Parts: sequence; structure tokens; C-alpha cells
Amino acid sequence: MDYQSRREELWKKLSTATVEDTDFVLEVFRFQYLYNPMYQRFVDLLKVKVASVCRLEDIPFLPISFYKNFEIKTGSWVAQAVFLSSRTGGTLPSRHYIRSYNAYLQNTVRCFYPVFGDPSSYSILALLPSYLEQGQSSLVAMVEGFIGSSKQSGSGFFKDDMSGLCEQILFNIQCKTPTILIGVSYALLDFAERYPIDLSKITILETGGMKGRRAEIPKAALHYQLQEAFMCESIGSEYGMTELQSQAYAKKKGYFVCPQTMKVLISSLHDPRTWVQAGERGQLNIVDLANLDTCAFIRTDDYGRSLQDGGFEVLGRLDGSEQRGCNLMLG
Repeated sequence: MDYQSRREELWKKLSTATVEDTDFVLEVFRFQYLYNPMYQRFVDLLKVKVASVCRLEDIPFLPISFYKNFEIKTGSWVAQAVFLSSRTGGTLPSRHYIRSYNAYLQNTVRCFYPVFGDPSSYSILALLPSYLEQGQSSLVAMVEGFIGSSKQSGSGFFKDDMSGLCEQILFNIQCKTPTILIGVSYALLDFAERYPIDLSKITILETGGMKGRRAEIPKAALHYQLQEAFMCESIGSEYGMTELQSQAYAKKKGYFVCPQTMKVLISSLHDPRTWVQAGERGQLNIVDLANLDTCAFIRTDDYGRSLQDGGFEVLGRLDGSEQRGCNLMLG
């Protein structure tokens, strides 16, 4: 079977497949090994025999740093979009080539829906100034898609207009409009200091870290400050990154839930090919089946732990890793 036929077959299966379907995951691995030159070279350098890979845990995970220096594609195609990572501290950004922009947006809805329901049913208020400034942000693309599909009034980006954001939130609360405020962490803290108002009636999602605008603080401390200022019981979180097309969400306490396209495995900090048990700390490795056209197996620079129910926590960055904007505060 040639590349195009195999890709079409996998694409059809992807709409219903899950990461628990080992046979499908292995199909994706073999497909990407055959048609992704950079991934093939990486696997060969590890001296992994593809025929011997029969479990998810046998699959090599590509270091996320490869996205900074190479064009990661499975097959040959023209990208409809190129997402860039944050460039905090002037670092070289990662580049994720997106074959289908609409497919990316559809997948963001599939990831969001199991945790919060249909995003179109909310008024989506976005406080993401640094992401808007940098351009080509996957997070902005996702939120822009949510805003565009919203059936509620008032949705939009507020950038630096915190007074306008405050007015819109109070109006939504008065009208009992279901509302989600998604903001980069430092901007939410800025907003909390200027407008410490009761936001217990809306959903708050933090993401993105401090972006060099404030000192990094433990996630628990961040959530405590926001809860105190906004008089709410919990703060939600979004976990995503430029190199992935799927996102995970946490309703509270930073306990992230994976969508059906995504799974997190934890490897030893001393040996990336050794896996640790649920509850043990280690390096986050992510399967993202939505990355069918790039690489579905990514070794991140984050450390954390998996939970018994299949969720995970992000506890920080590995020593020596560059700071990035993906929920990377120490926990």
C-alpha cells in the first residue's frame, strides 16, 4: 500500500480511534517511520528494530527540541499553517507545520468537549496579550476558533483592555451567560490585582506561565492567589504546546484529563527508555494521534506524574530546559 492510501486509511480510523487501541497506535508508528525521514533517522540511530515494536512502551519518542531545528513532516505536503512556540528570552522557536487548519480546529473542539461541553455554548473571553503579540500561536488559533463559533454575545480577545474585560464579565454574570475566561497566567494575576471581583459564576482557565513578565511561582500558589482575588473555589488549566495538536484540561488542582487522541507516559529522569509507575515523578512523553501528519510521539521537557485514572500532573521543567509558555510553573 502506498503513502496516500495508508494515510487515507489511518485518517478515516482516526475519528473513532483512541490511544487505548494499541494496534492503531502501532499502525501510526509504522506509518510515520516509513514516511517521516527525520523520525526514521532518529529511530534508526537508537537501533530500534521496527518489527520488534509491539507495545506502546516500545515506541521511541522524538525529543521536542527537534521541532526547533528540523521540518517534522510525515509525507510530502504543503502546510496550511505554521505554528510557532513562545520565544521567551530570545530562544529559537519550535515550528509545527499544520497540514489542515480546519482539522486542527475540529480537534481542539473534540479535546475541549468531554471536560467543559460545547465551546460554542460559552461566551469566550481571552486575555492572551503575549500570544497575540508573537503571532502564529496555536493557542490563539484555538481560542479564535472557539470565539468564532460562540453562540453567546461578548466573546473576544481583550489583550490589554482589562477595564473592558471587567465590564464584559460583569455584564455576562448579570445576564447569566455561560462564560469562560482563558488567560495567560501573568495576565490573570495582573487582572486580579486591578479587578479583584467575584468570578465564582464563571469558569477560569489559566495557561502559559509567566512569559518572563513575573517571577515563576508554584501552580498551587498561583491558583490560591487567583481564587482569593476572584472569590472562586477552583481555577481550571489548559495544557497544550506548539508541537501537539491536542490539548488536555484540568477543572481543578492541575489534574489534567487527556482526550481520546492523547496519552501521557512517564519515563525515568535518568533513562528515557525506562517507564515509571503511576504516582512516580519523571519526564512527560506524549502520544498525540492528531499529529498523524507530523510526529505522534513526543518527549517533552516537562516533568510530572501520571494518575491512576489516566490523568496527569505537570510539576515543572527539567533542569537546563528553556522556559516556554505551556503551563510550566513548578508545582
